[in-house]
Amino acid sequence: MPSKTIKTTTAAAVLALGLLASQPATAADSTSDAFTFGVIGDIPYGDAEIAKFPARIQDINADKDLKFVTHVGDIKNGSSVCSDEYFTDIRTQFDTFEHPLVFTPGDNEWVDCHRTNNGAYNPLERLDKLREVFFNEPGKTLGATMPVKSQENLGLPENVRFNQNRVAFSVLNIQGSNNALQPWSGLGETTATPEQLAEVEHRTDAVLDQIRDTFADAERRNDRAVVLMTQADMFDPSLLNAATANPEIMSGFRGIVQAIIEETNGFDRPVYLINGDSHVFAENQPLAEGSPWLDVYGQPAADDLQRITVDGSANATNYVRFTVAGNSTDSAGVLSWEKVPFSS
Repeated sequence: MPSKTIKTTTAAAVLALGLLASQPATAADSTSDAFTFGVIGDIPYGDAEIAKFPARIQDINADKDLKFVTHVGDIKNGSSVCSDEYFTDIRTQFDTFEHPLVFTPGDNEWVDCHRTNNGAYNPLERLDKLREVFFNEPGKTLGATMPVKSQENLGLPENVRFNQNRVAFSVLNIQGSNNALQPWSGLGETTATPEQLAEVEHRTDAVLDQIRDTFADAERRNDRAVVLMTQADMFDPSLLNAATANPEIMSGFRGIVQAIIEETNGFDRPVYLINGDSHVFAENQPLAEGSPWLDVYGQPAADDLQRITVDGSANATNYVRFTVAGNSTDSAGVLSWEKVPFSS
């Protein structure tokens, strides 16, 4: 799958001109049932960005053509307190989105909350609080209402999937910090606790079920593509050297990566993975033949997987606007994207 060339546009220009993504050209030419959606992640980070967040949301609201928006996790930085008050404040901001908002939690708002400067919380208690604050109406998005199928019955209302114009979307609670396996050092732990391991096992099993169900339903419907969205960057370039030397630092992702490879290779149509976590925009094929990540995970190649990482933290000065092409577009060009800078 060829790489895409990114075109950056101001949010105001998107509103005024209704630009579609620049690559490939067929995405703009084929308008039958075409639609767009936006993705942000790792935002807001720190006091300055928290102050700007309402304006960021208004920039996204101004992009009237978006079908929905996804926040791929980390609603705070890793060195601030994981308080109830902060969660409530962000939920209040999320309620101002005029598009349907799909949110998957990031590690900064629960996994890493054991840290002393985060308040030395039990991470599982913080996860329960996140579900109470942000997922109080399972099966519905935040912002404007859009129905989604959730794993509420498994206790994971944040895991959702939905279909738009023969594209299957699946949003999954997969965490940084080795999928939440790193010890709770702020609570004095040096290894993962039994309750921690139980949560990781239960959540990972649910994620695997949803991945398989997503692809099975996409195959049954003859969907054109599958889009997976996660917080964790399972192919974080800053961790590659360490992971090559010791693959166990990525052990929490191994089964998930295996399932993605198996389902991608069996689907034989484009599969897109959109994630946050590593803060630097990237577009690549992390599981293509010859990728060093294949050795880290001990897996065969999956050439049809295209990954897009959204900017975050200090780089979160834009949202990524994805265009899903109309039905007449060749399958290789189903999805295209561009970075849209915030207005301030």
